[in-house]
Amino acid sequence: MSEPTTQTTNENWILRKIVDSKPFASFIIAVIVFAGVLVGVETFPSVVERHYSLLHFLDNLVLGIFTLEVILKMGAEKRQPWRYFKDGWNIFDFSIVAVCFLPLGGSYVAVLRLFRLLRVFRLISVIPKLQLLVTALLRSLPSMFYVCLLLFLLFYVYAVIGVMLFSGNDPIHFGNLWSSFLSLFRIVTLEDWTDVMYLQMYGSDVYQGYNQDLSGIDFSPKAMPVIGMLYFVSFVTIGTMIMLNLVIGVIINGMDEAQKEIADRNLHDMLTHENSYDQTREQKISRLKKQLNKISKELSDLI
Repeated sequence: MSEPTTQTTNENWILRKIVDSKPFASFIIAVIVFAGVLVGVETFPSVVERHYSLLHFLDNLVLGIFTLEVILKMGAEKRQPWRYFKDGWNIFDFSIVAVCFLPLGGSYVAVLRLFRLLRVFRLISVIPKLQLLVTALLRSLPSMFYVCLLLFLLFYVYAVIGVMLFSGNDPIHFGNLWSSFLSLFRIVTLEDWTDVMYLQMYGSDVYQGYNQDLSGIDFSPKAMPVIGMLYFVSFVTIGTMIMLNLVIGVIINGMDEAQKEIADRNLHDMLTHENSYDQTREQKISRLKKQLNKISKELSDLI
């Protein structure tokens, strides 16, 4: 009775070694890149018409490789294949593969093509550094909400002030609250923001910052050199410099939390998998040392 169990354990251990190996990961990355190039090639109608059969075969080949990858990873979980779905990235990979098997046609062809294009995003699930970046961004969302709220308040205050001060001189950029918001967005991106500032500093009748027909628009040119300078310089300083540093700080904090989370997950996976297979004491100690060295290196990167 023990022989089948041992044989199954050894088979699962082989599958685990395969899916965790660097050659396997490199091969999957290459296939994902190839799938992305394949989708790009299919945007050329002349190429599709000339090589439709070849492209269709290659697409099915890529789908078959991804399906085999899912099967191997589920098989590597020993007699608990549902553990494959405990990882959110595995769910993402499985969804992209599963949708391609749905009998979609007609108006749903665009949906199928979209999911085929999403195969490119599988690079995130197979490259740990990309996982770290995405996890950091997701962890930063709660804090980013408050940063965005603060930025909205800044935009609102400056937009109202802009309408009150510059609507008469520059009705194109500050004629109403909505155009003022749009102008401030342009300014915060530093896209020709000095033209908008010079219009207020020297007056729209002197500085030709835009060549637009103002006939029929009620406006009164007025130069405000000091107020215009203070308004725009202060907004660029606060909106671009300070807010950008706030966003960077939030993302860096999220990356620190993501690195700790990944290190904890690796430790958990290490202990879980090491206890799941029938290994000798020396093999367990050797693999534990390698995993602990790897985790120590990741933790040292946090310093």
